Amino acid sequence: MAIQAHLVELERKHKILESELHEALLHLSTDDLEIVELKRRKLMVKDQIERLRHTAEETVH
Repeated sequence: MAIQAHLVELERKHKILESELHEALLHLSTDDLEIVELKRRKLMVKDQIERLRHTAEETVH
């Protein structure tokens, strides 16, 4: 099932970005633009996950 494999990969990327964001927030020297970029990328991956889940649900029903 290709959709499921893609979902797993996106969820893995989301967790990595979440970890990177957490680390960046811990370091006061982190550039604000870097934090904004990490948040933007994390949100994009989350949106992809939600769209893919919605697509998967439609194919089941």
